[in-house]
Amino acid sequence: MGQAVLLNAEAVRIGLPAATRKMLFIHIGTIAATTLGLEGDRVADALAARERLGSTGFGGGIAIPHAKLAGISEVAALLIRLAQPIAFKAVDDRPVDIVLAMLSPPDAGADHLKALAQVSRRLRDQSFVAKLRGAGSPDALYALWTADEARDAG
Repeated sequence: MGQAVLLNAEAVRIGLPAATRKMLFIHIGTIAATTLGLEGDRVADALAARERLGSTGFGGGIAIPHAKLAGISEVAALLIRLAQPIAFKAVDDRPVDIVLAMLSPPDAGADHLKALAQVSRRLRDQSFVAKLRGAGSPDALYALWTADEARDAG
């Protein structure tokens, strides 16, 4: 089975400064523009529109903002560890410091849901999340995510 979520090494950030969800979505849009060739403001707007339907704050200091938008051919992810936790209206009211943003093609119904399920299952693993919080560089964060993903898929 192929990778359900495409995480590009260039789409991993540590210490991203964002004081609000809106600022975070703008940063995600900028990263998506450079790594995925998408229009940054469209990405930020799509994430904000999805967030208005209900918080993607997953609990445990984690958020999984996601949106579907044209111009992307497969489910793509951006992995971010924030410089400071931010309020996210999460289910447990904890501020968020780890963000895995997912962007999907408009017609990726089943793939989008499968990827969300896979990501949320992995981010419920507290020892894995502790490793993500302890990673010292974007490369280390990327290596952790992809090594774990390969093990999960195998």
